Amino acid sequence: MSPRGAEGAWSRVRILLSEAKPAYVGTSFIETYLSGGEARHKAFASAAGGCTTMAIAPGKAIFAHSEANGVLHTYVALNKPEDWIDNIDFSDPRAALARIAGEFDGWAPELTALITEGETAVPRRIHALPVEHRWDRVSGVTLLGDAAHLMSQFSGEGANLAMYDGAELGKAIAANPGDVEAALSAYEKDLFSRSASAATEAGRNLKLFFDDNAPQSVVDLFTNYQPIR
Repeated sequence: MSPRGAEGAWSRVRILLSEAKPAYVGTSFIETYLSGGEARHKAFASAAGGCTTMAIAPGKAIFAHSEANGVLHTYVALNKPEDWIDNIDFSDPRAALARIAGEFDGWAPELTALITEGETAVPRRIHALPVEHRWDRVSGVTLLGDAAHLMSQFSGEGANLAMYDGAELGKAIAANPGDVEAALSAYEKDLFSRSASAATEAGRNLKLFFDDNAPQSVVDLFTNYQPIR
């Protein structure tokens, strides 16, 4: 079994099993932090209440939450072509954030300040593998975590699945002492179905967060939430 079988979204081991490559889903995040945020932005900090705040509109959103020591951590989400993000110079965070903030013209200043006064600007393009990603058994190698089933954050299952994969792989190895192939076959048998379920949910939720009916579509999602199984 490869010692590099859990190396993430851009796995170099994956090619041994599958020709699938992560594809851009059409949404990018720009991550930024604002230190001393609770003191500098009391109105926002009070509204957030130490929890997560989501301000959503069709094709765009601001997600922010309070962290330790008064830090406000923000993800700005935009449905944009990948080359739109590529044409922003993120080596100059202030200029980059000013350009990003231009996409939120008319929004409440308590929200746009999370962008314009941010201290960093890191683009996070969202990629995903095909929902039904699977492979035929190849001797001595397998995948887990994002290497096996990269998906958007909108099912909230990425890290959970990675840890679960590791636990299930360990159980399979323990249950088949001396027979790695039997262990990998047993592990992969359930891997594909559980990852496809989470990936389907992530794809559905991503669309609902940014569709033309947002934020009502998100309210409806939370009100009538049904996991996909």
